[in-house]
Formats: sequence, structure tokens, C-alpha cells
Amino acid sequence: MKHTDIIRRVMITEKGTKMALDNRYMLEVVPEANKYEIKQAVEAQFGVHVLAVRTQTYKGELRVLRNRRTVRESKWKRAIVTVKPGERIEVI
Repeated sequence: MKHTDIIRRVMITEKGTKMALDNRYMLEVVPEANKYEIKQAVEAQFGVHVLAVRTQTYKGELRVLRNRRTVRESKWKRAIVTVKPGERIEVI
């Protein structure tokens, strides 16, 4: 798996903005990626030094459509990455 395929997006939320003040960033990553691959991808893509990676896996929620049919959304994974003090992940 390529480094560019692992990271889907940087999550810009209220919680993510507060965490950025402590050099921690929330990323949505592919569910198959492990912590080591996430660390390598962040270092290669953003040019920062990663100190720690924490992951959380979410199963897709169950949704009820208008015709009373139920569907399950895709599962996804969130990574909270701690970078070296003084370094930042620039989000456009």
C-alpha cells in the first residue's frame, strides 16, 4: 500500500482544532492500515516527526431508508497522531 493511499483526509473539527494546539492531529485512514504504516505515511507526506499514533476503528452505522430498507455505512478508522513539538501539519 502506498503512503498516499493510507491517509484519506485530515479531520478538521472542533475537537481536532483543540488537539492541534497540543501537537496532535486527527486523520481518517484506511481501516486496513496499522500504526507503523500510518506513522510512515504521515512522515513521508507531511515531513514531520511522529512521536505516537493512536487508532480507533468505527463500524458503519445502520441507516433506514425511505422504503424501510436498512443499509450499513462503510467502516472507517481514525488515527490521532502526535508530532514533535514545534512541527505542524499544514492543512489547506
